[in-house]
Amino acid sequence: MAVSDGIESSRLLGQGWRGFRDFLLCSRRFQRFATAFPLTRPIARRHAAALFDLCAGFVYSQVLVACVRVNLFAQLRDGPLPAATLAAQASMPIEAMTTLLEAATSLRLLERRGRERYGLGPLGAAMLGNPGIAAMVEHHAALYADLADPVALLRDEPGERRLARYWPYARQTSPSALTREVVSPYTALMSATQPMVAEAVLDAYSFARHRCLLDVGGGDGSFLIATGQQAPALDLKLFDLPGVAAIARERFAAAALDHRASVMEGSFLTDPLPAGADVISLIRVVHDHDDDAVLQLFARVREALPRDGVLVIGEPMSELSGVDPVGAYFVFYLRAMGSGRPRSVVALRNMLKQSGFSDVRQRATRIPMIAKVLVARV
Repeated sequence: MAVSDGIESSRLLGQGWRGFRDFLLCSRRFQRFATAFPLTRPIARRHAAALFDLCAGFVYSQVLVACVRVNLFAQLRDGPLPAATLAAQASMPIEAMTTLLEAATSLRLLERRGRERYGLGPLGAAMLGNPGIAAMVEHHAALYADLADPVALLRDEPGERRLARYWPYARQTSPSALTREVVSPYTALMSATQPMVAEAVLDAYSFARHRCLLDVGGGDGSFLIATGQQAPALDLKLFDLPGVAAIARERFAAAALDHRASVMEGSFLTDPLPAGADVISLIRVVHDHDDDAVLQLFARVREALPRDGVLVIGEPMSELSGVDPVGAYFVFYLRAMGSGRPRSVVALRNMLKQSGFSDVRQRATRIPMIAKVLVARV
């Protein structure tokens, strides 16, 4: 053993049990032992598979992109099909289609059905049940471009970010510049992915107990439409940028909710919020903004609510410690976007209390990865 190796080993061993663990896992000799010894072999194999997944993750995501773009899952909705049929429908050589089908099968997106036919796998079938995921898969092309050099992104080196261009409000653009044409792409994406989040929030909290709901940053009204169906006596108000508000009015009219849904225009970063609601919702809004902006927003919400008014926050939230794939995803996504960060329940609770809210409680959701819910009272 070289002198430097001995110094490094001593340093690791001096760090307690985690240092001892690191010392062992850094050792090629221990790695070979762990893969051979029956009691440690399953653990070693799981760790090796997890590390391989991290290395191969980009390839996995591109397999999913290809499946979405050639519409494989929808084509297999009614039952399995031969590779030749799928290749013809995708205008792709059968050898290339077979490559995609085999890769998708390995990832449980598809399954072989007989020698030449392929059907939906458990994950592919789940994709059909959640069409918003396909919209995010397509959208991720912009994220992949921004992550081509992750170190440059972390160093904030010069260069235009595609996500910052896609989400123009992240650049603090004046509301008058955010025309309908500018906001339509991200509004459509939010609408496509909103049902999963709305379902999680509405399962966790019933708005039927309230008189009037104001959805701040409510986009095209998708969340309010879903809430209005759950609570038919609830008055609905939406506050968002002028370009988005125009889209929301059309959605409310199409859903026959315009008699009890009103839309108000403005920026929650600069304008006071409309009064009159006894509950205000922030659905996938908070994590898009930096701390100063969030504290200002919480202050405006508190001013707009009456005594005993309620604020409901619904969005993905990071874990305080430990394994946190949601946090890892959003911390890079939002950095590329140029605004915001994922926050834990504890961090949000502290910010809410700093803003004058009390009795901040988390409501359990069925799939916390999609959204967690916090309910705070004035």
